[in-house]
Amino acid sequence: MHSDSWLYKDIVDFGHSTPHWVQKLMEMWTEVGLLLFGVLFVAVWWRARQSDSRAMALALLAPVGTAVAYVISEVVKSMIDEERPCRAVAGAAASLIACPADGDWSFPSNHATIAGAAAVGIALAVPRLGWFTVPLALLMAFSRVFVGVHYPHDVLVGLLLGAVVSFAAAKGLGRPVRSLVETMRTSDTAVVTWFTGPGPGLKSRHRRS
Repeated sequence: MHSDSWLYKDIVDFGHSTPHWVQKLMEMWTEVGLLLFGVLFVAVWWRARQSDSRAMALALLAPVGTAVAYVISEVVKSMIDEERPCRAVAGAAASLIACPADGDWSFPSNHATIAGAAAVGIALAVPRLGWFTVPLALLMAFSRVFVGVHYPHDVLVGLLLGAVVSFAAAKGLGRPVRSLVETMRTSDTAVVTWFTGPGPGLKSRHRRS
């Protein structure tokens, strides 16, 4: 039994003590909440089409860093093989959602990894959104324990893993991706220039012409 099993049991018990509508909201959030980060990725990319090449590079690297973090999380899961607490913790209340199938390991939490990576990636691209994305990521991580499918350490490590990988991707790949964006914006292929957007320079030239 893990050292934080007692905390897991306390959080799951707390979940069972909340009103039915709170439980349903948390169940819904833990299942579909990651879609909101996907919507934010698209919105940040669309905004970056009218911004400089650095902004576009960060907008593109946010989902890339998140995807890399997810792959690393999956690799770690396959190496550690930690059983889900909804099967392993004796005396714990039943999970609020179905316990994942045997072999769908617990450590680290993929949901928390994706949420942590997305939150940091989006915040780096649009800093003021960090006040929105970071609480969303924390809520996603908490919800995975609340509904009974992860230990607290699963989601904590997932958040940290996602955040570190996303930050490293933005810092390590920012310069080459920025150069790539600048090249793509001078392309003669319409779909390429549409994807990257005109940037602020072309807009200024249009206003002067």
